[in-house]
Amino acid sequence: MLSRQVAAKLGTYETPFYLYDMELLRRTLENVTSVASNYGYRIHYAIKANFDARLLEIIREYGLGIDCASGNEIRCAIEAGFDPKSIVYAGVGKRDKELRYAIEQGIMAINCESTEELHVVDALAREAGKVVDVALRINPDIDPKTNHCIDTGQADSKFGISYEEILAGVEDIRSLRNLNVVGMHLHIGSQIRELHVFENMCNKVNAIVDNLTSLGFDLRFVDVGGGLGINYDLPENEPIPNFASLFAIVNSHLNVGSREVHFEFGRSIVGECGELITRVLFNKTTATGRKLVIVDASMTELIRPALYGSYHNIENITSASDQREKYTIVGTACESTDVFDENVSLPLTRRGDLLTIKSAGAYGMSMASRYNLHDLPGAVYSDRL
Repeated sequence: MLSRQVAAKLGTYETPFYLYDMELLRRTLENVTSVASNYGYRIHYAIKANFDARLLEIIREYGLGIDCASGNEIRCAIEAGFDPKSIVYAGVGKRDKELRYAIEQGIMAINCESTEELHVVDALAREAGKVVDVALRINPDIDPKTNHCIDTGQADSKFGISYEEILAGVEDIRSLRNLNVVGMHLHIGSQIRELHVFENMCNKVNAIVDNLTSLGFDLRFVDVGGGLGINYDLPENEPIPNFASLFAIVNSHLNVGSREVHFEFGRSIVGECGELITRVLFNKTTATGRKLVIVDASMTELIRPALYGSYHNIENITSASDQREKYTIVGTACESTDVFDENVSLPLTRRGDLLTIKSAGAYGMSMASRYNLHDLPGAVYSDRL
């Protein structure tokens, strides 16, 4: 990882901070756009993963659209220079003011997640004197074989409209005169490493698209979401996710005719380019003999381990000791769950050492908070070191 190569330069920066490998980000974008172009696939970046302005500047250079989950994300994307016609907007609970803003901006599509939302968008579009392009976000009832906290496509999920409800409400939906149903959208979950799951997804999509077409919906595009996982265990072994295999699977199993096929990637684009750099504050041993390393980062900078029980590889990038110990790495927040990892084997680690928490480019800074009135972490970019 980058931090190991530039460790000597990092000691002058106030910790904790995010370190971004801009060259790796570019290589990832070159890979995903090059492979996608072989099939004519269109890629949107899920801005919720990381809305850092410099990252967005580079992502825009590669021609990606944007997938948004709030009105402020739409605003951020537009202010970053993305074409509104490349923006799609999903989310189960869109506020009226957010929908009005999306309608005003003329974005590519609002992905509606309930029949009531369809009626609300229709009314707001009529109020604005417009006909709005929308996509139906379908819940496909697929087990994505991932952490249940980031599973979005099973039948009881809050996301999407059940296929049965669409079938029952076809005439009602088609009666909404200020809506133009131009697409179908689904997203089955995040951090999917078992790629055969996408075969099942394609089979479901084929059946749904065929049925929607037979019911009179003229779909211009099919948005199959994202979800491709990254290698949190050994990030050095797979710095760029396997886009080629995913696209090959989709190309082999998806049969939607000449319709545009869209993907929405967040984690797989920015996850590996970011590391959280933190400094050791104290060592202490508990009454049970557990050796704690207390660092100046916490769940306020990176909440995934506390929220999901997720794993991030941790390395001491400044210790030169040949002696190794097992440590539990904990943060500064006043919560017992503020633990980054237990039983981490590190070189002898002492106050002042720098640790890197790897694969933190996605859902790190974008989920940071000011709990305990912590300052938000800064950012350091490889091309400005």
